[in-house]
Amino acid sequence: MCGIYMTNLPLKEEEVLSKLKSIQYRGPDYTGVSKVENVTLGHLRLSILDLDPRSNQPMVYENLHLIFNGEIYNYKEIRDELILLGYKFKTESDTEVLLLGFKEWKSEVLHKLNGMFSFCIYDIESKKIFSARDRLGVKPFYYYWKNGDFEICSQLRPLIKGRSINKEAISIYLDCRYVPSPYSMIEDVKKLPPGCYMIFDLETNQLSISEYWNLKEEKIEKITYQEAKKEVHNLLINSVKIRLQSDVPIGSFLSGGIDSALVSCIASKISDKPVNTFSIGFDNPKYDESKIARKFAKIMKSNHTETICKPKDVLALIPKLVEVYDEPFADSSALPSLLLNSLTKKDVTVAISGDGGDESFLGYNHFEWLTKVNLFFKTPYLFRNLISKTFLINMFNKPAESLKNILQAKSINEFIQYIFVGFGTININRDLSWLKEYDKFKKSSKNYLQRAADLNIKLWLENDSNVKVDRASMAYSVEVRSPFLDYRIIELARKLPISYRYVKGKRKRILRDILKEYIPEEVFNQPKSGFSIPLGDWIRTDLKDEFVNVLNDDFLNKVPNLDVVKFKKQFSQHMNGKKDYATNIWKVYILARWYKEFNF
Repeated sequence: MCGIYMTNLPLKEEEVLSKLKSIQYRGPDYTGVSKVENVTLGHLRLSILDLDPRSNQPMVYENLHLIFNGEIYNYKEIRDELILLGYKFKTESDTEVLLLGFKEWKSEVLHKLNGMFSFCIYDIESKKIFSARDRLGVKPFYYYWKNGDFEICSQLRPLIKGRSINKEAISIYLDCRYVPSPYSMIEDVKKLPPGCYMIFDLETNQLSISEYWNLKEEKIEKITYQEAKKEVHNLLINSVKIRLQSDVPIGSFLSGGIDSALVSCIASKISDKPVNTFSIGFDNPKYDESKIARKFAKIMKSNHTETICKPKDVLALIPKLVEVYDEPFADSSALPSLLLNSLTKKDVTVAISGDGGDESFLGYNHFEWLTKVNLFFKTPYLFRNLISKTFLINMFNKPAESLKNILQAKSINEFIQYIFVGFGTININRDLSWLKEYDKFKKSSKNYLQRAADLNIKLWLENDSNVKVDRASMAYSVEVRSPFLDYRIIELARKLPISYRYVKGKRKRILRDILKEYIPEEVFNQPKSGFSIPLGDWIRTDLKDEFVNVLNDDFLNKVPNLDVVKFKKQFSQHMNGKKDYATNIWKVYILARWYKEFNF
């Protein structure tokens, strides 16, 4: 796991080093800078495979110069294939495999890679820069391109100075609580979408972006449940196994959930010695899963480290959050994620996690909501809209406002979109036209649950979950690997009938049945609290003075398109305990801290 930087701007070496230093936590083991003609390449290395300096970057092979962030899990297979073709290797690294693989296969090498990655290769013969990002967007990739000038980086911070705020991105953030690709918070800086590669032609000043992978239109496989269970289990075993390759200490995150328990159990079975597992708990029982994690650890006989945290431990990390999430990011679970990684780093440099299981195997609450609201969408919209304006009732333990949202959504697809962008807004004028970037989900499946899962993967997973994990782990120079984000598992899950994954309110059915082979069902069949914190209460108590001071009129009136009157009303109602608007308040607070961090 590393940080990459490339530019053709006329910067001095000390300027490039300063930019790299601002994100040095991504790769503290070695900083490499080289200039090839008028192109400068920079790299921050976190050494994981082949710790020898021979694997430092930028790496050169003939006419190709490479900077690479991530891991290629199947690099040994590709290496063997290249050796048969006559290539000779000087290192034991996946970096060299990627470089020589590109030499042999050009862009086609992407179809061979199984991993998480973002990389750039400068070809001094063609004067072209080839860049690519992994299929699920696990690794970040920002770029600036204007009139032939370019800058590329793993994070936004080194690209901000001297540039202005993207006002459209602020409005999107206020709806989503993150900035989705291809947008960024800075004008003229974009994110390369997952599953895409990009070519800069420095002679013609042309830029082109092509897609090499995406979710395909669903085709259900004819397979029995037992066959499917065996296939998923075997693929998970392989996915975990290839993620255990490391020349540094490795461990596993273990919560009270099914996904982390399953990958930890599989890792324990594969490993020839006890696996190191890590969990954090809270002194508030409502948010604490440490007892369940402890039971899991005892059954799998792992080397378990548990830390019980107090509110002050989490709140102390707010400045760190603003520093490393250098684009406004308001998923509050980033705070405990930072805390977990800070504690884990004391013992290991690599950790596997259960991230990605809920998306493919229908584990989130909203999949259950959809099964209940789907009946409403069999009624014509005009009739539903009329009902919403004549009477409101409580249903499904949701307040009347939620029922109104259901009735007023024009279609099940529109309702699915609102799950991820919110039914209400604190923008003065709401413009959701940016969602056209994610429209493919509407035609990806005939089943509404699969369509919701697909948007979950394409929009939320990349821009929320993956960002959260990448920045929280990199903040402490930890590499996190997620077996459920293996593209083969994503593709296999989408081929399975919905009933194999969700049936009669039983979410992640097939994963639960696999886990039963490792842990008794009565142990893991517990309510899941998620990686959450009591943010609403903290805003009213521990953080009250901080929020009142930061969310002042001077700042609020500076935010483009923010409905200040509406927001101030929500803030007042929240502080008085009348309603819970913690999500919106946290969004605006994080935005305020971001403005201050970068002097906007």
